Amino acid sequence: MPPTITAFERSPDGGKGLARDTRVRWALEEVGQPYEVRLVSFKAMKEPAHLALNPFGQIPTYEEGDLALFETGAIVFHIAQTRAGLLPKDAHARARAIAWMFAAVNSVEPPILELQNALLLERDKPWAAERMPAVKDRIRDRLRQLSVALGDAEWLDGAFSAGDLMMASVLLRLRASGLLDEFPTLAAYVARAEARPAYSRAFAAQWDVNKPAGG
Repeated sequence: MPPTITAFERSPDGGKGLARDTRVRWALEEVGQPYEVRLVSFKAMKEPAHLALNPFGQIPTYEEGDLALFETGAIVFHIAQTRAGLLPKDAHARARAIAWMFAAVNSVEPPILELQNALLLERDKPWAAERMPAVKDRIRDRLRQLSVALGDAEWLDGAFSAGDLMMASVLLRLRASGLLDEFPTLAAYVARAEARPAYSRAFAAQWDVNKPAGG
């Protein structure tokens, strides 16, 4: 039986590829692993059946035989470890790719999520406008550091890996803000990632669930 993942019945982003199940879909597409999707509503995510898979009531989850996983990074890591195509064979290169996976979610994504929370949840607060420049500057600091690390390379460390998959997925969250455009090498890096056939298939699968009627 193929693995089963969960995804939003209706994604908050309208199917633009920002929901975290896209990262898992992408990883599965990269390694050529067929999978099934169980769509869940916001209500169902907080019910016992789903909480047994993810105690925080979030998506995605991953089920394969008697294994159940939550947390996108852990799921992508499992996929990369158990199938060829997302982690190098060389032990040191493999360790560096894993380090980039952690960097994506621990160093780069937190300030980006801070910006999204500021825009979605705090914009009506009296201090919101005053706080915004500092929030954006924290992101710029991370992007500047990442841009230096990438340099003129195509990917972060040799061939495309799970580290690039996670990092590009995180950076995609910045597109609407315009901040990514301030760093042309990173914008080009994300564009290369989006151009991968596996990403296109993952995006199309999520969009198909969420597209407007007649879209």
